[in-house]
Amino acid sequence: MPVGDRNDPLAQFNFLIEIDGVASAGFTEASGLETSQEIIEYRTGNEITTKRKLPGLTNYANIALKRGWTQNYELWTWRKTTIDGQTERKSFSIIVLDEAREEALRFNFREGWICKWEGPKLNSTTNEVAIESLEICHEGLDTQT
Repeated sequence: MPVGDRNDPLAQFNFLIEIDGVASAGFTEASGLETSQEIIEYRTGNEITTKRKLPGLTNYANIALKRGWTQNYELWTWRKTTIDGQTERKSFSIIVLDEAREEALRFNFREGWICKWEGPKLNSTTNEVAIESLEICHEGLDTQT
C-alpha cells in the first residue's frame, strides 16, 4: 500500500435497500446480517473421549428493517400476500455505500418474504417520527464487492 493511502472502515449509516432490483424507500435501520451453522456431534466406538464436530444445516437470521411511516404501501401489500396465503418471494439486497455514496459492498438475499410487520407506535405526547418495522426471512445470503 503506497504511503498516504488509507483503508478506512465503511460507515454504518450509509446504506440502501433494493427489493427485486429496485431501490426502495429509505430505511433508518437494518439488522440481522447473521448466519450460523448447526453442529453435529459424532463419535465412533473406537474414539476414547473425543467427539467430532461436523457442520450441519445453515441458519440465516431474519433481516429487520425500520423506516419512517409514509403513505407508500408497497411493503404492506407484499406482507399481505402471505397473510392471504399467496406468499410472494423476492430477492433483495442491502447495499453499503462509501463516503462518495458509491456502492462499496452488497449483501444479496434470496427467496425472501415478510414474516413480521409492525406499524408505528402512536403517542400524542412525543415529537418523534412514526416508525414502521418489518422482518424479512430468507433462504440465503451472499456478499458482493
